[in-house]
Amino acid sequence: MTSDVTKTDSGAPLLEVKHLKKYFPVRTGFFHRTDLKAVDDVSFCLNKGETLGIVGESGCGKTTLGRTILRLEEPTGGDILYEGESIIGKDMNKYRDRMQIVFQDPYASLDPRKTVSDIIGEGLDIRRMCASRQERRDRILELLDLVGLNREFYNRFPHEFSGGQRQRIGIARALAVKPHFIVCDEPVSALDVSIQAQIINMLQDLQNDQGLTYLFIGHDLAVVRHISTRIGVMYLGHVVEIASAQELYSDPLHPYTQMLLSAIPLANPDLSAARRPIRLEGEIPSPLNPPSGCPFRTRCPRAREECAHEDQAFREITPGHFVACHLAG
Repeated sequence: MTSDVTKTDSGAPLLEVKHLKKYFPVRTGFFHRTDLKAVDDVSFCLNKGETLGIVGESGCGKTTLGRTILRLEEPTGGDILYEGESIIGKDMNKYRDRMQIVFQDPYASLDPRKTVSDIIGEGLDIRRMCASRQERRDRILELLDLVGLNREFYNRFPHEFSGGQRQRIGIARALAVKPHFIVCDEPVSALDVSIQAQIINMLQDLQNDQGLTYLFIGHDLAVVRHISTRIGVMYLGHVVEIASAQELYSDPLHPYTQMLLSAIPLANPDLSAARRPIRLEGEIPSPLNPPSGCPFRTRCPRAREECAHEDQAFREITPGHFVACHLAG
């Protein structure tokens, strides 16, 4: 029996993703193209005010998932509902002030030719949210205060700032149009550890103060656990497990999730020496030619013959804990 992973007990969700697919055609011969399945049949819901973390190895489709939800990439199939309304095929201009993104690389995501005021104020100008220059200036200064930057930075250029300061500018830009939902695409992965903590704490404070909802994409499991309400684990374009952050770390059910968690470094050297990480054999299959059945079966130590044939649809093992593995539970 399968359960609908898009259902929620907290009322109507802010965001529903239903069987979302994003395929990229790749030339594999002179006259032949093959679909690269970056996101393949992903479903989940996101409630107002919560943070859903998305984790997985590099290349599993995390960033493509976030960009497709915002329709920066057009989906190949499936549906995306925002506040109960499908946004597929709709003019996204009406949603851009509600749905924003913070990009991974603070060095590449800011236009080096523009000042801080122009970068943060671009959304205000496009949406015509300020009636005068003074109102625009006051709003930008308010945003600089909000993200912990000095007001004197108003007319400076991105090259004058550190990576952490640039990421704060990127966050201020996302907040300028007063969104409800923000995709955080590995926002701290390019920063020093001490700066990471500052940015994460700031994102949590902003969420509490403004009621923001986050889709937080990351590969550092400790960081994702700290900020997330629930966590989804991706492998080869599929979400293979979703649960609350506490339950996922205390009782992982999918073999891939168990492998990821066993690889987290421990601060205690005695515990680290006693633990035996789960070692996987083989390489990640190509998304151009994924395995049949369970996408993880070619590397799974528990794989059986039926894993190649049976549908690995989500099952709700315990309330709110979904897993795509017929051996789980």
